[in-house]
Amino acid sequence: MAELPVVLGVGAAVLLAAVLAVRLSTRVGLPSLLLYLAIGVLLGEAGLGIRFSDASLTQSLGLAALVMILAEGGLTTRWSAVKPALTQGILLSTVAVALSVGITGAALHLVLGLDWRLALLWGAVLASTDSAAVFSVLRTVGLRKRLAGTLELESGINDAPVYIAVVVLAEGSRVDWTLPFLVGYELVAGLIFGLVLGAAGAWALRRAALPATGLYPLATVAVCFVAYSSGQLAHASGLLATYVAALVLGNSRLPHRSDTLSFAEGMGWLAQIGLFVLLGLFASPERLLEAVVPGLVAGAVVLLLARPLSVLLTLLPFRVPWREQAFLSWAGLRGAVPIVLAMIPLAHGVPGAERLVDAVFVLVIVLTLLQGTTLAPVAKWLKLSADAEAKEIEVDSAALDELNAALLQIRIQEGSRLHGVYLRELRLPTGASLSLIVRDGESFTPHGSSRLRRGDQLLVVATESSRDAAERRLRAVDRAGPLARWRGESGR
Repeated sequence: MAELPVVLGVGAAVLLAAVLAVRLSTRVGLPSLLLYLAIGVLLGEAGLGIRFSDASLTQSLGLAALVMILAEGGLTTRWSAVKPALTQGILLSTVAVALSVGITGAALHLVLGLDWRLALLWGAVLASTDSAAVFSVLRTVGLRKRLAGTLELESGINDAPVYIAVVVLAEGSRVDWTLPFLVGYELVAGLIFGLVLGAAGAWALRRAALPATGLYPLATVAVCFVAYSSGQLAHASGLLATYVAALVLGNSRLPHRSDTLSFAEGMGWLAQIGLFVLLGLFASPERLLEAVVPGLVAGAVVLLLARPLSVLLTLLPFRVPWREQAFLSWAGLRGAVPIVLAMIPLAHGVPGAERLVDAVFVLVIVLTLLQGTTLAPVAKWLKLSADAEAKEIEVDSAALDELNAALLQIRIQEGSRLHGVYLRELRLPTGASLSLIVRDGESFTPHGSSRLRRGDQLLVVATESSRDAAERRLRAVDRAGPLARWRGESGR
């Protein structure tokens, strides 16, 4: 009991420092996860001297944080954003993962001289794009809706097959013709658990009469954790069940939905902060220096060979434009997930696992600096950014949930064809209306003869049923002007 004030004080100080690091990272353009890792390293043996080397505990806490991150990602992902990219997202999270494991494993077997099982284990650990990194970084880039949906869906799903592959290789299980059927069962069963529990949870929450508003977000997140536990106990993919259940819940008519999404976002940040600080605490700077060369080699193989080739082969039947393929290859962000996965062979005592963990630390730092800081410029260079896309804003009011409505905020960027459009020419669908314009710091209610200008901020109120059509119309006018319909511009 005497240590409790110290533990709580240190924990609160770390949390406050991490929250301030978010603002710092935004200003300097540095991914915040690196600052969290740095905080952990400063607390560890090279800094304040806290020694922490329990791989099994790190693995367990890391998986718990990953479940929360997947839940937040699913709850805040709109089905309309990922639906157009459903097939491509699923194939990238399964077929591309298998290709990446094989390509990376073969390359590292030849270059680093690893035995085949260990080389494939390296490939499996490095195959998963990180959901925390994608959800926190990608949504600030301003990508076109379908491309962003592809990457979000891939990052939400691919943890499941990669986790299965790492466990099979780490446990030394026999790899034979039954393995694909085992993986197929775990993924399909996880999908079913997620769909059923997500739908059941949404149905129950709509009919529940809880005594306090704050209980609804807690109950929603609890359903996601129940989905994970149920999937794991049934020897299915609990990670996939978590993401699917959260996706179903997040796109259902939940009571106090805005409060739930805000709570989930806060919990997601807490999970990310705790996870990266924990991993930084586990790291040993002395060993990391020895892992620089294998880490850089593995990073080069993944970034320049395995990821581009797996994306190319997987998307070949879809005739995806080369610009999008290039960005999908570059945007395969690695974060905490590969480090957590690397803990699995270390906890199982696999020979060479400690070297793998250290190399993954080095790789994550290097690739995060390289990719995380260049995503926005690369998207702009490839002409894939969409700065004027409509986006949802957070509103702390239950009235919108009760009215089944949504608020959209749009900023008219330089070069947008929205500039000069009269309100009557905007022709938003029935159920959507432009209710407010903010221009040069002044707000006013527009009328039919109001003319939009670059730099304006628009507030659109739309019913849930008209929201997607309103977004499509805004994107169409943004690209083609008021005559978008006659020019064949759909806004998709």
